[in-house]
Amino acid sequence: MMNGRTFRGGLGEALRVAAASRLSADNMSVAAIGRRRTVARRLVEEGFSAGDVATLLGVSYGRAAQLIGTAVREQQRAPNGGLAHQHQRRPADHSSFQHEAFLYRGTRDFLEQTVPFVLEAVKLDQPVMVAVSNPRLELMRKGLGADADAVHLVDMAELGGNPARIINGWQAFMDEYPGQPLRGVGEPVWAGRRSEEIGECQLHESLLNLAVAPDTPMWLRCPYDIATLGEPVIEEAARSHPALVETDGYRGSTAYGGAHHAETTFATDLPEPPTTARQVVVGNDETASVRLVVTRAAAAAGIAPARGRDLGAAISELATLGARHGGGSSTVRTWERKDALVCEVRDPGHIGDPLVGRRTHPPYRGRGHGIWLANQLCDLVQTRSTDEGTTVRVFTWR
Repeated sequence: MMNGRTFRGGLGEALRVAAASRLSADNMSVAAIGRRRTVARRLVEEGFSAGDVATLLGVSYGRAAQLIGTAVREQQRAPNGGLAHQHQRRPADHSSFQHEAFLYRGTRDFLEQTVPFVLEAVKLDQPVMVAVSNPRLELMRKGLGADADAVHLVDMAELGGNPARIINGWQAFMDEYPGQPLRGVGEPVWAGRRSEEIGECQLHESLLNLAVAPDTPMWLRCPYDIATLGEPVIEEAARSHPALVETDGYRGSTAYGGAHHAETTFATDLPEPPTTARQVVVGNDETASVRLVVTRAAAAAGIAPARGRDLGAAISELATLGARHGGGSSTVRTWERKDALVCEVRDPGHIGDPLVGRRTHPPYRGRGHGIWLANQLCDLVQTRSTDEGTTVRVFTWR
């Protein structure tokens, strides 16, 4: 087993002891502190981050860092690591980022679990934001009753139509209440979303673990309807959330991938365009020609002129900046589908930040500015960067 000095168990035993530590009423004795310190360092050796250790042990990020100590160098989270099973109620007050997937079945289950979570925040005077799509948004409003006025109610179909905008929405909410314990409910994935939208929602969920500092007191619960979503979607939710919430309590996600999973997804190639795609190679200062090519393609696809102009502006900016920062040229491809006009910009440069173009705060320059602009103007933007180059693919829905 384990004492304050030695620990001979494997990862599974460390996870079990971490879960038991969360439930223990003994938090102050020398033995208890020793146990927590030993298991914290064991988890770091297995690749867990300080933020993950904080979640596992039920302590703040700062306390987790103290337990780990400067002698242990924090490593990246391994893709096949996991969390211990936990079946206790979280404390009402929280001092670190809590990112949970809520697995529910149908509207009644959703309301029975989500409304009390939100009302508890109101009772504790914790700012809370609920971002779900209709009709669930209106059902939440009715379920909250008079307390609905105290809640930030946001239509996720509007905020997260392009999932790359969601992080900025949560960041704006957190910035409004610096240092305060906050709660959120955000449902980016629902039945009926296009496959590309779901894929970008899944990347967004992984990137949240990078975008929100571990010591941010934000308790975010992300609902997933297991009655209508396929098993692969639920499996992916387990990879992007440290903990899973179900009707009977909590359990840790043994598939959680942390930063590694987000970075790996960002560095994965998109499917190849069809062989019939139209192609043009763009130099450093060919904004006008690219804009003309794209607006003509939009008109031919039946896209409204205003949307076509927005698309042309975004693609020309991506192409010229990509050429300037990616080796002197970029390649623009366009093709039509039954539901969309698709435009793609590729260049041989590499982007190391998977959050590029998703946050307002960084002073974006170069391709970062182009991706930010595309995210604001366009329906859906997919950005991927590998050692072979960077691809930004933009969808304009018919």
